[in-house]
Amino acid sequence: MSIVLHRGSGCRFTETDASPKIRPAFKQRRGGHTVIFDRPPVISGRMSVVGDKEGNGPLGRYFQRVEKDIKMGEKCFEQAELKMLEGAIEGAVYDSGKSVRDVDLLISGDLLNQLTSSSYAARSLNMPHIGVYSACSTMTEAMALGACFINAGYFDTVACATVSHFATAERQYRYPLEYGCQRPPYAQWTVTGAACSLLSSDGAGVKVKSATFGKVVDFGVNDLNNMGAAMAPPKCIIGPW
Repeated sequence: MSIVLHRGSGCRFTETDASPKIRPAFKQRRGGHTVIFDRPPVISGRMSVVGDKEGNGPLGRYFQRVEKDIKMGEKCFEQAELKMLEGAIEGAVYDSGKSVRDVDLLISGDLLNQLTSSSYAARSLNMPHIGVYSACSTMTEAMALGACFINAGYFDTVACATVSHFATAERQYRYPLEYGCQRPPYAQWTVTGAACSLLSSDGAGVKVKSATFGKVVDFGVNDLNNMGAAMAPPKCIIGPW
């Protein structure tokens, strides 16, 4: 006697499902940790949602949507963060001319425990999800992994996204705003914003031709108010591929 636990088209749980068309691997690397794509995906859609402080900054004119309300009509900062992420993903999909159902995979991350915002967004949008956590490099890591999946022929459309909120990050890593802790003059501000780039196997757009996977380097910075100092040196070091 056999019991069917799950049945559905396209899930490849049954023998009747068509076998995926996997392309032979194109093995080309440079310098050990840079991969070159022989079928580079294109950025077919993009969307950014930011807070008022970011909108008034030097890059303000490049953001598609600026929210004046830091809570964005929600009861707490965490819900506002989720709303930003969902808006960025849906906006990028709309910008590409596709629908949410066309997205094969969502790769996203945030700064909260258990990637709360990313997990809730994947649930509400009903997308297959891979969560990544890489602080300020989450977006590029998501795009690098998405490009690898598309180049290998596993997926055709991958949404790559990230989100952060100043107030949720303060509560997570330092002190809740309600505590009223004094910040030193040099303290950085975590961005209140979300962004999504939709990668596609075909179409028009900027191509992702390669990806370099970096290393973790400890420069001995231990001031939690000066995380910019920990991230600045790698941006100044230009080494071999």
